[in-house]
Amino acid sequence: MGNSCQQKSSSCSSGSCGSPDAAVAKQNMAITSSLGKIKNKILVMSGKGGVGKSTVSTNLALGLANRGYKVGLMDVDLHGPDICRMLNLTEKLQSTQTDGRSLFPPMQYGENLKVISLEYMMEDRDDPIIWRGPLKVQAIRQFIADMDWGELDYLIIDAPPGTGDEPLTVAQTIKDALAVVVTTPQEVALADVRKSLNFCKHVKMKVIGMVENMSGFICPHCNKSVEIFKTGGGEKTAGEFGVNFLGRVPIDPRIVVGGDDGKPYLSSAAESPATKAFAEIISNVEKYIAAAAPSSLKIADAGCACGSTCNPTTCSC
Repeated sequence: MGNSCQQKSSSCSSGSCGSPDAAVAKQNMAITSSLGKIKNKILVMSGKGGVGKSTVSTNLALGLANRGYKVGLMDVDLHGPDICRMLNLTEKLQSTQTDGRSLFPPMQYGENLKVISLEYMMEDRDDPIIWRGPLKVQAIRQFIADMDWGELDYLIIDAPPGTGDEPLTVAQTIKDALAVVVTTPQEVALADVRKSLNFCKHVKMKVIGMVENMSGFICPHCNKSVEIFKTGGGEKTAGEFGVNFLGRVPIDPRIVVGGDDGKPYLSSAAESPATKAFAEIISNVEKYIAAAAPSSLKIADAGCACGSTCNPTTCSC
C-alpha cells in the first residue's frame, strides 16, 4: 500500500493507537460511520476471470453518475486493479492535499463519481502486489474507513474472480451489500458463476441479478449480432437460481477501445446495441433498488398528492 496508509497501519501496530483491540474497534467505528452515509452498496463479482467485471463495474458506476446519483467506485481487485486505467486516472495519493483532515480524498471523475483503487496508492503502478489474506483484508477495510466518501447514493465494488478473500471481506464488512453477478454465455463460465451464486447464498448476500456479457458480437459493418460465444446461458442460469436477469451486453470493439483509452463506451451517449443494452441494465438495477427500499422511504412526503399510495417509480414527486 502507499506510504500514507502504511504509516497509519504501522503507527497503530507500534502502540500509538493503543492496544490492537482498541485500534480494530476504532477502525470498526470509522467503517460504520462511512457506510452509514452510503445508501446502496453493490458488489460486482463472478466466479471466472475475463468475463468483464471491471467493464461492467466502471460503466455501471459512471452510468449511475450520469443519471445524477452520487456514486463511489471501489476497486478491490488488489492483484490486478484496472479501474484507474479504464478511467484514465493518473493521480497519486502521495501528491494529494489532506488539509489536516483525518480522511484521505478519493480520486474524482467528473462531478458525481469518486474512485479508489490500490494503484492510487502506489508509486509505480507496474509493481506487483504480493500479499496474503490479512494484508488484503486490511487494505479493503482501509478503503472504507480512511477514505472521505461522504454522502453517496451508490458504492460500486469491483471484485476479482472467485470467492476468496476480497469478496468475503466485502460480505463480512458491508453487511447490506448486494451482488451483481457477471457471466459470459458459454458453459465453462456459467459453471464458475454458479459458485458465485452459491457464495452469495452462503454469506446471505442478496443478488440484484445477473448480467450476460459478451453475448453475441456486433459486426462493425452491418451492426448485426453474431453469436460467437452463444447466447442465453446467463438468463437460463438466473432462472435456475431464482434471481433477476438484468440483461445481456454484446461484444462491441468500441468497448475495448473505450476501456484502453480511459473513455468508457457503454455509459457514453453513443447509439449502439451495446449502449442501449447497458442502459437497460442500469434501469433494471434502479428498479430493484427502488422495489427493495424500506416502505417508509417509498412513501412520498406530505407534498405529494398520492399520499400513502405513492409509487416512486411512476410518480414524478
